[in-house]
Amino acid sequence: MKYLSEYRDRKLIKKLLQLIYKTVKRNWKVMEVCGGQAWTIINYGIDKMLPKNITLVHGPGCPVCVTPTEIIDKAIALAKMKDVILCSYGDMLRVPGSKKDLLSVKSEGADIRIVYSSLDAIKIAKENPSKKVVFFAIGFETTVPANAMSLEIAENEGIDNFYLLVSQHRIPPALELILSLSKIQGLIAPGHVCTVMGYSEYESIANKFGVPIVVTGFEPVDLLEGLLILIRSLENNDIKVFNQYKRSVRREGNLEAKKIINKFFKIKNHEWRGLGLIPKSGFYLKKKYEKYDANRLLKFEIKSEQQSLCIAGLILKGIKKPTDCKAYKKICTPLTPLGAPMVSSEGVCAAYYNSGR
Repeated sequence: MKYLSEYRDRKLIKKLLQLIYKTVKRNWKVMEVCGGQAWTIINYGIDKMLPKNITLVHGPGCPVCVTPTEIIDKAIALAKMKDVILCSYGDMLRVPGSKKDLLSVKSEGADIRIVYSSLDAIKIAKENPSKKVVFFAIGFETTVPANAMSLEIAENEGIDNFYLLVSQHRIPPALELILSLSKIQGLIAPGHVCTVMGYSEYESIANKFGVPIVVTGFEPVDLLEGLLILIRSLENNDIKVFNQYKRSVRREGNLEAKKIINKFFKIKNHEWRGLGLIPKSGFYLKKKYEKYDANRLLKFEIKSEQQSLCIAGLILKGIKKPTDCKAYKKICTPLTPLGAPMVSSEGVCAAYYNSGR
């Protein structure tokens, strides 16, 4: 199968590992940004195959994990309204809010429906004109074009019962925060995000922090080739952005996708669960399209509480690993998650747990 079997080829994996062992001379601490990349690394044991002087840490690239508690609480409040249908990705239903999660609210009778995109929610809005249909629009740059397309459909077809509860994050500002706080020496950048946005924005980050960045895909060969490129650049002090994922990513990104994003969304400061408020790190509806903002349906202020035992913020910054958490596997499990990284398959705590770490 093209782009699958050849990217899991054992002979090629062995060859790349041998080249990494020959190349590395010094100690390096590098971060993979994306939760999908973290899953591959942990599931295939790539981190255990590497030389001991390469330390891999895990970044904030799981959209479920960084969705703020306040947004979860808002989704719960909206779902409890009798005239609202809340549409959400399935993994969001288990993410803990201050007191409950969406799954428990659904079990109490709320009309919460699992969908695969905002376009599914548009269909539900057409089928239920007497209901207010809210799509829980979480994610990184990857999901924003589809959310913008749903707004374009709603605008063109006059669908006035469709809303977005927006919590959409931009990766580059978060990386700047992490690099300013952590001793990360190299980055593996997220291929899906860069497919949409390109990687020109990462070039200034590489220059500012003196950190090489490699955009990679998500298969074992992708990640090992990316690590080889990264280690070579570190050993040779060749600081720039490299593109391993050339079959999907261009420097300028997807221009049509970026165009529709810019039509409907503006960039503002945004809250990240575990990381705090990060400047210019979120997408928000432009004033012209605020009629689609689900916050307009809320008639009271949401006051949220944080989970004190969870160290997800330190894990997402690359300072700690899941096994450093006292609650890991004891109080916090996929069935009883304290924090969002134990919920999604892309969450690093869940990946550690499911791999028996």
